[in-house]
Formats: sequence, structure tokens, C-alpha cells
Amino acid sequence: MSLRPWTRGIFDPFSIELWDPFFGGGGPSGWLQDTGCRGCGEGADATALARANVDWRETDKAHITTAEIPEVKVEVEENNVLQISGQRVKEEEQKGDTWHCIERSKGSFQRRFQLPDSADLENIECFLENGVLTIQVPKKETDKPCNVRSIDIS
Repeated sequence: MSLRPWTRGIFDPFSIELWDPFFGGGGPSGWLQDTGCRGCGEGADATALARANVDWRETDKAHITTAEIPEVKVEVEENNVLQISGQRVKEEEQKGDTWHCIERSKGSFQRRFQLPDSADLENIECFLENGVLTIQVPKKETDKPCNVRSIDIS
């Protein structure tokens, strides 16, 4: 499986996703190759999941990340790295069943984001509603600007 910071034809310079040296000749140049797979047919794997759509916005008080993904795990690693990961398992096929459409893929995914130093890692909140995950990382309290006063020089 290759997780590449290349999403829907747009390079994501803020993503620090892992790359697979065995995909497409290896190395970061492999990031520029887009398979075009959108989770269809027998060849579908975690590639579609690795492209989980993510919005990341910053307000005055917090960094807010929203992602459309299945069951998920949220972790904060060393160096302020926010990691969103999950896994889908393949449904057992029953003998005698007739499949008319198979679009859901199996595999795992992982998205990683470097949070700024202003992130308050102790007060992160996560919400999952209607299949949409929202992660709110508050900003640390900034020092209040001190009053500047003039001092007479004698």
C-alpha cells in the first residue's frame, strides 16, 4: 500500500504521509503518479482510503480538522504530529451469495499532520457525527501583551 500526499490530482505540501519505496519505482517521484483508482472492482485496496478527504481550518482559538472516514483512531505523536488512522476489513463472502456490486474496499489508511507549536495537545477534542470526524485542537493561551511604558533617562 502506498500513502502519498497526492490527492485528487493536487499535491498536498502540508501532509507528511508515509511513502512506499516499492510503489512505482520508489522515492518521492512516485508521489507524482496518480493511479486514478476510486475504490472500484477487485483491484481496490487501501489506496482509496488513503485519500480520505480532509479539511483543516484555523480560527482565532483553535485548529479544526474534519475528515470523512470509517472507524478511526486519533493519536498525537512526538513532535506535535496529529495522526488519523483506521482500518476496514473485507466482508466474508458466503457461498451461494450473488454479488451485484462491490465498491467498498478493504485496507488501512493513515493521515498525519504537523501541528504548530501553538497547539494545546492536552485539550484536544474529537467528535464523530454522521460519518464525519472533527478534531478540535485548541491554541495555547498566548502571553498577554505587556503595557509598554516610557522610562525617563536622566
